[in-house]
Amino acid sequence: MTRRKNQKRDRPVVIDLFAGVGGLSLGAARAGFTVSAAVDTDTCSIESHAKNFPNSEHINQTVRSLRGDSLLELAGLKRGQLDGLIGGPPCQGFSSMGHQDRSDRRNDLFSHFFRLVAETRPKFFIAENVLGILSEKYADVRARGLAKVPRGYVLLDPIRVTASDFGVPTRRTRVFFMGYRKDAIDDISSATFAVKKGDDVTVEEALRGLPVFIDPEWQSESQGWRRVREVIQTPFLKKLSGRIPVEVGDQTAVDLYFEKSKVSGCLGTIHAANVIARFKRLEPGEQDLVSKAVKLDPKGLCPTLRAGTGSDRGSYQAVRPIHHREARVITPREAARLQGFPDWYSFHHTKWHSFRQIGNSVSPIVAEALLKKFAARL
Repeated sequence: MTRRKNQKRDRPVVIDLFAGVGGLSLGAARAGFTVSAAVDTDTCSIESHAKNFPNSEHINQTVRSLRGDSLLELAGLKRGQLDGLIGGPPCQGFSSMGHQDRSDRRNDLFSHFFRLVAETRPKFFIAENVLGILSEKYADVRARGLAKVPRGYVLLDPIRVTASDFGVPTRRTRVFFMGYRKDAIDDISSATFAVKKGDDVTVEEALRGLPVFIDPEWQSESQGWRRVREVIQTPFLKKLSGRIPVEVGDQTAVDLYFEKSKVSGCLGTIHAANVIARFKRLEPGEQDLVSKAVKLDPKGLCPTLRAGTGSDRGSYQAVRPIHHREARVITPREAARLQGFPDWYSFHHTKWHSFRQIGNSVSPIVAEALLKKFAARL
């Protein structure tokens, strides 16, 4: 774990469990919270999170072994000081893209999240997961977890959220389990989180300004740093170009972005000639029958980005969408744009880990919108 520097106590604080690269954390920071601590077992993810949140405590340990008092102590908090406990318990056992294995040991981490709610007594909590967890076959998993929510909390009905409704260029849909302490927060209902949907942010708009040509030989971290063009700033692009919260951001990445207009993660992928030929023949939205990759529709939304598997599950790389103008799969930086991450945000220097981090993350745009509702009531 890294040692946290002194943080100001003039902002409400959250702890992010199963933090990954920090989609929920960034949303929280932009909503006005300090991320006091982040927990994850994945070493690469916790290292990347630490680059973006250098003043947070980083705990590289399983949530199963954490107890509420020790978690608060590690986060530099006393009982009663934690405003929010947030996190996305592993979803692989529930996902329709996986095996939907009721015996998957990771399924019990959903329950451990709510155990820590009971042990830390935050003013509110948010747990994110895939829609598959709402299946009847997981009714017992949900019941065991939610039963740990202590008396004195209001537990909201699960809320289904589609990222595109919040102005993110992907149709990714997830479910959020949320609740709050009646003695700490004014009344909130599920209707509080309703959003007035506007026009979709398209793939074309989301990728505007990023380099279209990507040399397949750009394989190293240094080669992945590329200049972005200045473009007309739409509301979506404004969310990506600035708004760096207090105590957030890798200083090197931030300086390169604002001083030289450079972003990381523009890494190439080497395709065989026959693969390139197949990709060129595809129409927007059409799937390549061999790789199963879908060509992005410039006027449409990106399909849900997948994470692939970790080293404990075979290290399989996720199928990546095909660029709408070039016969290649998208880069990590393009994936980050499509998930709603700002251009100055840092990910792992390899394609495999960066795509895992992005595919596993909550869009920070969605996270900010939800967390603002709680911030306004503290």
